[in-house]
Amino acid sequence: MTYRDEIDLNNLPKHIAIIMDGNGRWAKKRMLPRTYGHSKGSDRVIEIVEASYNLGIKSLSFYAFSTENWKRPQNEINKLMELIVYYVRTQLEKIKNNNIKINVLGDIIPLPELVQDEINSALDETSCNNKMNLNIALNYGGQDEILRACKNIGKDLLDGSINLNDINKNLFENYLYTRGQGPIDLLIRPSGELRVSNFMLWQMSYAEFYFSDILWPDFSKEELYKAIVSFQKRDRRFGGL
Repeated sequence: MTYRDEIDLNNLPKHIAIIMDGNGRWAKKRMLPRTYGHSKGSDRVIEIVEASYNLGIKSLSFYAFSTENWKRPQNEINKLMELIVYYVRTQLEKIKNNNIKINVLGDIIPLPELVQDEINSALDETSCNNKMNLNIALNYGGQDEILRACKNIGKDLLDGSINLNDINKNLFENYLYTRGQGPIDLLIRPSGELRVSNFMLWQMSYAEFYFSDILWPDFSKEELYKAIVSFQKRDRRFGGL
C-alpha cells in the first residue's frame, strides 16, 4: 500500500504551493555543479505537475526564482533562465493538450528578452485553459506582490473606478497575481528549512504547512502523496473551535 492509496479524493487541497529548495545542496553532495541540481529539480517539477493533475488539484504554485535570487552567481542565474526556456519549449504542447493554464507570479520585465518571449507565448497559448492553474513564481516576492496590489488599488481610487468603501478582502485579492484562484491550502517546503521565504504571504494565511528533509530533486510524487495524506489528517478550524 502506498500513500497514493490513502488519499481521499473528496478532500483534496484545492491549491498546493511548493517552495522548491535544496537543488544546490543536492548537487554539492554529489560533487556536481549547482546548476546540475537545478536541472534535476526541473525534472521533478514535471513529475509533480503530472501527479497533481491526475489527482485533480485545481491550482499548483512553484517558487522558481525569487526577487532575492539575483544575488546568486551569474552563471547559476543564466542556467536557471536557460532551463525556463527549455522546459517551456519542450512541455508547452503537453500542457496545452491537458487543458492546463500557465500563470506567472512576479515581474518578468527584468528577465532576459528571450525568456520573456517564451513566457508570454505560453501565457497566450494557455489563457483559455481551465483544468488546472499552474503558477510559476519568477522574480517574485510576497511583500512586493502586496505592495503592487496596494499601488494599483491606489491608482483605481484616484481615477474613480473604485471608491474607499469598495475595498475589502475580496477586492484586494483581485489585485493579486492569483486572482480568482483562492488561498493556499497546503504549503510544501522540502530540504529541511523551516521558513516561508517571502512566498505568497497573503495567500498562505490559513495554509497547512508541510516540511520535509528531502531535497527537492529527490521529492518524488510519493512524497507529494505523503504531504496530502498529512494535510487530510489535520483539523482545519480557520480560527474557530
